[in-house]
Order: sequence, then structure tokens, then C-alpha cells
Amino acid sequence: MQSLPTVLLKPGEADRVLAGHPWIYHGSVLRLTQPAADGELVQVKDHRQRFLGTGFYNSRSKINVRVLSPDRIEPNQAFFEERVRAALAVRQRHLPAATSFRVVNAESDFLSGLIVDKYEDVLVVQISSLGMDQRKPVIVAALHAIFSPRAIVERGELSSRKFEGLADANGVLAGTLEGPVPISLNGLRFEADVFAGHKTGLYLDQQVNYQRVADLAKGGQVLDCFSFLGGFGLHAARASAAHVHMLDQSAEAIAAATRNAAANNLAEKCSAEAVNAFDWLKAQTMTQPHEKLVPRWDLVVLDPPSFTRNRASVPDALRGYKEIHLRALKLLKSGGTLATFCCSHHVDAGLFQDTVLSAAFDAHRILRRVATYSQSPDHPIIPMIPETEYLKGFAFEVVR
Repeated sequence: MQSLPTVLLKPGEADRVLAGHPWIYHGSVLRLTQPAADGELVQVKDHRQRFLGTGFYNSRSKINVRVLSPDRIEPNQAFFEERVRAALAVRQRHLPAATSFRVVNAESDFLSGLIVDKYEDVLVVQISSLGMDQRKPVIVAALHAIFSPRAIVERGELSSRKFEGLADANGVLAGTLEGPVPISLNGLRFEADVFAGHKTGLYLDQQVNYQRVADLAKGGQVLDCFSFLGGFGLHAARASAAHVHMLDQSAEAIAAATRNAAANNLAEKCSAEAVNAFDWLKAQTMTQPHEKLVPRWDLVVLDPPSFTRNRASVPDALRGYKEIHLRALKLLKSGGTLATFCCSHHVDAGLFQDTVLSAAFDAHRILRRVATYSQSPDHPIIPMIPETEYLKGFAFEVVR
């Protein structure tokens, strides 16, 4: 291997790297031993010249180095094939029946800046680092060698690309594809719009939770807020819910959820509205003086998009979370269940639960926690990399 430029770290900055965190910020760098081009492979050493690993360098990013390995490696097709196969083995072990799932989850699979989602025979790639972007042809070749997919699509409109000096990049990288991709989740049929849908098409990180929450729905009236394509709602309908009502602000999402209900022979059990869920919940809980609100729902699911972009937005986000929980709890029957989720890394599970309990206090409801949720195992959590853990959720029964 050719001699690599060396990034020397300041005293005290090596421990995070040794512990397994791949990000080296600009403020942690002491100096470079020789100039390095942006996107180039570099080696990282501590201030005493002890070798720590190799990774991609980018002077334009706050993250100057994204470490790939504690060893000296060559990021060629063989390297990417080996890493992707290792990631795939994790999914096959923990989600053996799944045919659509996240294959590579960036830092969780030691490929910082690279996400690969599998929708049956179509792969969707998201790249958020310059080093990965420069090696796109090699990555595509590796994916072809492993999966032989019908198409490989790029979804590159992430805000994080701008911090790396990258423009948006969308389109078909290999093969041909037109229209939504029909997929199966837990035996239910969905259509994934990999060109325009949320994330790379839909929320694969909830695949396990869809089924777990559905187990709470038997015989009940179910309200699925922020339903998107009907993931929670359709699973609940299949699990013998009496009726499911789905809410989403996007008319396109509601139309797709309605088509998905019909495709699974669940249309008679489902209804849907294109409406702002905040406004709908508020309207449903408005009462006249001396009028008593009569709860009608046995299960309410809250799975909103992230309310936080950064730590500064957390206080506003918590107010939003409290508001929707206050309204939802007023609509639940005694003995009913609230299944609720937060997908912001900046709001941890403890803070999220405290917010729900604060809403319960204001709603004069007492809750019993009956389940705790996390992201599906195709979105692995590396505890030494806190950023890999973002999705948390709870199920609470209304005691009274």
C-alpha cells in the first residue's frame, strides 16, 4: 500500500476513536503530516504517532475524517463487498424472513456516509460523505456482485451532503426502473416510491414494531396518526382490529395507503383522511362548556416525523410532542392503549417518556407502560456510537 497522508490528533482525542466512534472533528486534529486531497484515504495517529486507523478525509466538513477501519485497508470493490456481505449476514440472522430491509446503515455497519436499502430486487443508495461519493462506481459494482438487482437507485437530497460540499444527486445508477416498487413487509403488500417517498421509500426501521403494535389492536377501534403508507394501520387491520382510521397530511400518502389497503383485502376495515394530524386531534378534543368528551378509540398510534433538526430545536419539539400526546390521551378509552414513537436522536427515551407522562398528568390520565420499542435490527445500534440510536417508543395502557 502506498504511503498515506497522516492525520495527527491532539492529546486526549484518541480515546473516542479507540472506542469505535468513526468521526474525527476538525477541532480534534493537531496537524497533517502532508497535504491530503478532500475525499482521499488517510491514516490516523495519536499525538504520539500511534496508529489508530484509516478513513476518508474532507477539509470542507466539520467531520474531517470518517474512520473506516482500525487497520490499513484499500477501499476497493473487494473491501466494499466484504463489508456489505458482513452487514447482510447481520440482517439474515436477525430478520431471516424479511425480503425488504436496510442492508447498510452507515456508522452501524462501519461504512460512515453510506446507506443501502433493499426493496425486494431494487436497491436504493444514499451517500452523505465525499469519500463515499467519489467511490460510487466501486460501491455500485460491489452491490451488483452481491445482489444482481433489477435496479440501483440513488437518493441524494440529504442536507448532510451540503456539509460535505456535495450537491443533490438522484436517479438510476444501474438497471431500469419505472414507478413504485411492490414490496412485502411481514406478509403485507405495500408500494414503495423509491424516487420520491419518505427516506428511501418508506420506514423500514419500523418493520418489527408494525407487528408488535398490531398485536394490541385485536377487536378495537384504531387511530393511526401520521400514517404515511399505512404501516401501522394495515398491520392492525390484519390483526383483527374492528376498524382503522388513518391520518396523514399528504394526500399522495393517503392515496397510497388506500391502495395498499385494497391490495391486502383490508379496504372494508380501513378509512383515511388527508389532514394535519395536529389540527384533527385538536378539533376532536374541543368541547363546549359543560360538555363531556366521550373517548372512542381503543388504540391510538402516534408516529410523527422528527420535530428536531438540532439540539437547539429540542424545547420546541417537546412542546409539540406534549401537545399531540395530550390530545391523543383524551381520545383514548379507559383501558385503551397509546403506542407512541420519537425518531429524533436529540430526544432520548427518558426525556420522551417524561414528555408523555407530563401530557398524561395534564389530561388526568394514569398510564401503565406495557411495551418498549426500538428500531428494527436492520438499523443496528452500536452503543459507542450514540448517533446510531434514534428511534424509541412505548406502549401505555390508560389505567383510568
